[in-house]
Amino acid sequence: MSHKYQAPKGVSEYFPPRSSLFEYAIEHLKRPALAAGYQLMELPVFEDTEVFSRGVGESTDVVTKEMYTFEDRGGRSLTLRPEGTAGVMRSVIEHGLDRGQLPLKVFYTGPFFRAERPQAGRYRQFFQFGIEAIGIDDPYLDVEVIAVAWHGYRSLGLRNFTLKIGSLGDNESRTSHRNELVKFISGLTLDDETRERSVRNPLRLFDDKRPEIKEKMRSAPVLLNFLNTKSQEHFDEVKRILSSEGITFVVDPTMVRGLDYYTGTTFEFDHADLGAQSGIGGGGRYDGLMETLGGQSLSGIGFGLGVDRIVLAMEAEKVTPNDRNYLDLFVIPLGEAAKSQGFSMVEKMRSAGFVADLAFGERALKGAMKAADQRNARFVLVLGDNEVSSGTAELKRMSDGSTSSVTLASLVDAFRDLSA
Repeated sequence: MSHKYQAPKGVSEYFPPRSSLFEYAIEHLKRPALAAGYQLMELPVFEDTEVFSRGVGESTDVVTKEMYTFEDRGGRSLTLRPEGTAGVMRSVIEHGLDRGQLPLKVFYTGPFFRAERPQAGRYRQFFQFGIEAIGIDDPYLDVEVIAVAWHGYRSLGLRNFTLKIGSLGDNESRTSHRNELVKFISGLTLDDETRERSVRNPLRLFDDKRPEIKEKMRSAPVLLNFLNTKSQEHFDEVKRILSSEGITFVVDPTMVRGLDYYTGTTFEFDHADLGAQSGIGGGGRYDGLMETLGGQSLSGIGFGLGVDRIVLAMEAEKVTPNDRNYLDLFVIPLGEAAKSQGFSMVEKMRSAGFVADLAFGERALKGAMKAADQRNARFVLVLGDNEVSSGTAELKRMSDGSTSSVTLASLVDAFRDLSA
């Protein structure tokens, strides 16, 4: 059956029952961030284009090929946000948040937009959960940020993921590496577009997915071998702290990440069951980004986790949220007087913190019991004229069919006892 209107191509959208996985993922990713003192930052979905072209980097695919950019009625160039960190930085500078207590710790969640070729796990509208810790350069803070993601994945029940870490060093380290890398690349046979991209940012070639480029870059000099003493000590300390906290990792010497602002510690999480689009999140340190956007010279580190791919990973590992799509109590009223009383009871149950619902409409008992089953109701209460006039009813436990007699006036208290 074809429909006149359909969602735009490449948009990830969530509706029941699958939306419960999406909601569950965000809740569980948020918990370790809240526990570590991160506070919500709700950002605009579009920004001045320059926030991203300057912040993310002119040489990145994101800026050159993937941004949704448009002119508003005043002739200003605006762009739908392709990532979160540059917008966070703009907000921090604009509102002087970097002048308060540091590190500033924030989290954000919502939709992001890139003009990608749609495929499984790669969307034009996608969802991320991200955190940023701004203002302090400390390897323990690097590990805290990584740990927030790690604990989020673990609390979701995910197990088949790998943490990869690397370091992009400081300016001195990158300059000495760049000189050698440019020499190496000058000896390669490349098409014009790739050559031009390598001139803007030679590190981009490590990120190229084409097999022929991967093969050519196999023997390229890697940045990890060019770290100066300061950068090497910072990276060694990050590895030591991760190990002492029981967070397992592998070192990836060719990791560059897809955005130009990264420096120092970088990291990615890969999930074994997702095929080509295996990355479920990543991030790193971005010393210099704030300055690029017109702020003071402050360090920062953060991550963006792909909620869409995390949902795919949960499905691959058969993670089922046990606290979704269920009811504590389903009330089935038979007749108008019963419906009036039943609705009041459901409202009282909800106010007491229970999940309760009513069989709406004129549903017959058999159909209503089937609905209770589909909704995973723990208890069912059938309410007819007799129950309304006597003020008592039978509460049926759906797991074993056992019943308990309860007075309607003290239903909430009786329910608490039964649920204890």
